Amino acid sequence: MYEVKIYDGPGDSDGTVIHSSTVNDLKLPSGNIKKEINAIDSFDFSIYMNNPGYGQIHPFKTLVKVKNEMTGEYEFEGRVLTPGENMDNNGLHSASYTCEGELAYLHDSQQRHVEFRGTPSDLMQTIISHHNSQVEEYKRFTVGDVSVTNSTDNLYVYLSAEEDTFNTIKSKLIDKIGGELQIRKVDDVRYIDLLPRVGSDKDTPIKLSKNLISMSRDIDPTDIVTRLTPLGARIESADENATDASQARLTIESVNSGLPYIDRQDLIDVFGIQGGSVTWDDITIESNLYNAGFDYINNQKISLNQYKISAVDLFYIGLTMDRFDKGDSYMLINPIMGIEERLRVIGLTIDINSPQNSNLTIGDKFKNLYEYESESRKSTQAVNDLQNRLERLSNANNTLNQQLIDAQAELTSIQDRLTSADVDTLPDDLQAISNQISALQTDIDNLNIPEYGLATQTEDGLMSSVDKAKLDGLESFDVATELQDGLMGAVDKVSLNKVISDLGDITTLTTTEKTDIVLAINELVTRIETLEGGA
Repeated sequence: MYEVKIYDGPGDSDGTVIHSSTVNDLKLPSGNIKKEINAIDSFDFSIYMNNPGYGQIHPFKTLVKVKNEMTGEYEFEGRVLTPGENMDNNGLHSASYTCEGELAYLHDSQQRHVEFRGTPSDLMQTIISHHNSQVEEYKRFTVGDVSVTNSTDNLYVYLSAEEDTFNTIKSKLIDKIGGELQIRKVDDVRYIDLLPRVGSDKDTPIKLSKNLISMSRDIDPTDIVTRLTPLGARIESADENATDASQARLTIESVNSGLPYIDRQDLIDVFGIQGGSVTWDDITIESNLYNAGFDYINNQKISLNQYKISAVDLFYIGLTMDRFDKGDSYMLINPIMGIEERLRVIGLTIDINSPQNSNLTIGDKFKNLYEYESESRKSTQAVNDLQNRLERLSNANNTLNQQLIDAQAELTSIQDRLTSADVDTLPDDLQAISNQISALQTDIDNLNIPEYGLATQTEDGLMSSVDKAKLDGLESFDVATELQDGLMGAVDKVSLNKVISDLGDITTLTTTEKTDIVLAINELVTRIETLEGGA
């Protein structure tokens, strides 16, 4: 029924048969293929010392293919992952191996930091293209059918070099918009698809007294929500300088009598209040958010049911046209347990020595310990990212404060060095200073202040070296009022007005020149006051 071949790397085109499909020919003592939705297929097998493949199998290098000779399809393609050795109570020695399917190749590459905006299909192309640029040719994929999407057919995400390609697809696509991964081969091209659902609905039932051997049911009611708080898109803060990482989200109070939640009273009567929230990032209208929450709480399952089934696959003995496969759904009929409904195969185990006896996992997929730990690691990483962001903002604020201190010292120096000697060029000099203050204000607004130092006559700083040389050459006014601390306070303004008054005593100035000087200095005062308010 099944043929198993090993290959000494991608350059080995012939391979070595270690398990024959012929009944009385070469056999592995055990071999089991496991498949799950959105998980990497695995193949576990053991091998005796008299097998031609014994001692020829090496982790990551040896490739493995399991072919179903009845259908002509490969049930498993991948590589050897981990080896082991065994000896039974008769002294019979064997080796055992765990293999991983081709999706595992996506663990061999790291993504890069990218800010992405576009369709889910374009995001998949971006991710896979970067994967292909890093790995050997036999590990590459071609993007196929990406038909899963969201209401806007648009995603805005950041890719990170901290994640490998498989986990990036999981976190940036599947976790956000759903979908199921599928690998398919067409003319030796390996396509990767992301579909709303893999598999199809089959006519063959799984029925007690026909092909159902044994069955168990696990029930998990812990995810029941009786009071749901729907949350929509994030609401941008009106404060442009806000750095709070926790932004508010759209809620339903305005369309739900002031209440942010929706109750299922019939469930509350049975289970009490079990609160929970669901987030729809793409919903920006309150009424649409309410409808989404209403549909969710009324359509949720009261409990998750999962069935473990041993069943005879009648396909292999010619009694049905359908064979068991992951993603397909079948009518499950068991009158004793009160079950008669169409359920989907989410996991499948194939015994290559007894393919007709399949073990199926049907129903809802429960989180295992690894998945819970994985989610916990993601939460920890998110906290670390937030801490790093706050640290960067703190450093930016420290830099900003130092820049303002330098600006205060420079402007005080300017006030002390205004003279009538350069009255003709004073408006131009003041305009240049004003332009520098405007540039500094822009940097402050963007929290992107460069590391300026104080200007000298040879090096640029807060102002250019040319302007610094001009100001150093000016004679100082005797300002009657002592300048106070602060970038520009009320006393500073009085001092500047005094400077203007003093300038008015210079009889050589024309009325137009005096007016120009007053206007230029007043403009400088206004800009300094604005800068102080923005800080």
